[in-house]
Amino acid sequence: MIAIDTNVLVRYVVGDDPVQSAQAARFLEDALTPESPGFVSLIVVVELSWVLARAYRASGETVRDVLRRLLESRQIVVQSADVVERALTPAEGDLADALIHHLGVAAGCDRTVTFDRRFARMAGVERLR
Repeated sequence: MIAIDTNVLVRYVVGDDPVQSAQAARFLEDALTPESPGFVSLIVVVELSWVLARAYRASGETVRDVLRRLLESRQIVVQSADVVERALTPAEGDLADALIHHLGVAAGCDRTVTFDRRFARMAGVERLR
């Protein structure tokens, strides 16, 4: 397995740098196989969602579609893929918050606590007062 940095995925998805985008495409499409996949960590998942949303103004649905395609790829292994899939449901709101909560659930936590009012709307999340 080969770990993939966020910038490689950004160049591949956005295609905004002719040289690096072509290198990223060549690597992701030709070098990776189901037998020798690329690894995408949770940090890369969060960074990719932030970069696409903030720097490239991608909609939440577009970001979720990109992440779902990563999850569906046979040449890519996403860390804690089942948790990422649960965090991608549209009702969950912010991806980073959803990952925090769902990773806690996967670790056996019965709830998540926060001061964030919006995050506290998620089922299983409690706002500290």
